[in-house]
Amino acid sequence: MKILSIQSAVAYGHVGNSAAVFPLQRIGVEVLPVYTVNFSNHTGYGAWRGPMISPDDVRDVITGIEERGVFPQIDVVLSGYQGGEGIADVILDAVSRVKAANPDAVYACDPVMGNAKSGCFVAPAIPILLRDRVVPAADIITPNQFELGFLTETEPDTLESTLASVDLVRATGPRTVLVTSVERPDREEGTIEMLAVDDAGAWIVQTPLLPMKANGSGDVTAALFTAHYRRTGDAAEALARATSSVFDLLSLTHTSGERELQLVEAQEFYANPSLQFTVRQVR
Repeated sequence: MKILSIQSAVAYGHVGNSAAVFPLQRIGVEVLPVYTVNFSNHTGYGAWRGPMISPDDVRDVITGIEERGVFPQIDVVLSGYQGGEGIADVILDAVSRVKAANPDAVYACDPVMGNAKSGCFVAPAIPILLRDRVVPAADIITPNQFELGFLTETEPDTLESTLASVDLVRATGPRTVLVTSVERPDREEGTIEMLAVDDAGAWIVQTPLLPMKANGSGDVTAALFTAHYRRTGDAAEALARATSSVFDLLSLTHTSGERELQLVEAQEFYANPSLQFTVRQVR
C-alpha cells in the first residue's frame, strides 16, 4: 500500500506527518510525505520557528512525485491540519489527479478544526472551507465529535444524535466516518469512545480516558484507521486495531511523564495491536 500524506511536519515532537508516517511504515505502508509546514515544534508551545510552505511549493512537490509515474500506485491521499486557505485547492487537485491515475484510490481527510474543550483553533475561514469543499470530496473522514457538529450544524452528544449527525455528513459525500472523542452523557465515568460508520453498519469502542492531552494522537489515529480500513475494507477491524494501538501509545506516553508522544518507543503496539477492547455493533 502507498499513501500520499499531505500534512505539517515538525523537527521536535510528533504531529502531522511527524506523527503519522512512522506508525504507517511500521505496519508496512509505503508513505510519500509532503510537508505543508516545516516547523521546529508544534504551535501548542506558544513559540516555534520555521516556514509555512506556500501552496505553490507544496503543489510543486506533488507534481514532482507525479512526474516519477507513481500516481497509479497510490492507494490513499491523506490530509490533516490545514494551516492556510490555499492548501485545500492543492490537496483537492492532488486527489483528482491521483484518482484519474488510479480510480480505486481514496481520499481520507482529517478535518482538523478544534475540540470541545478549546473550541476552534484554526483560521476562521478553514472550518467553512472544510465543510463546504473538502469534506464532500473525501471518501473517509475522521472528525472528533466537536468537528462533526460543525460539519453538520448539529450538537451531537448521545449515541443517537451522533449517528444522526454522521448520516448527515455521509449524505454530503464521504461514505466512511470515524468519530473520535465521543463523549456521551450516559457513558461510564472515566471513559471515552470512538465510532466508525460505513455502508455496512456502525460500531463503537470504549476505552479508559487517560488524564492527559497529547498533541498528534488524532493524526496517528486517522493514519492507522485509514490504512487498516483501506487494507481490509472492514470498519470494525480497522476501529479495533487503531484503538488498541493508540491507547497503548497514549498509556506509554502518560507513564513516561513526557509531553510528546512516545512514538518510537510504542512501535510494537502498531505492528502487533493487542486488541484489548471490544468493538460493539450499534447499527
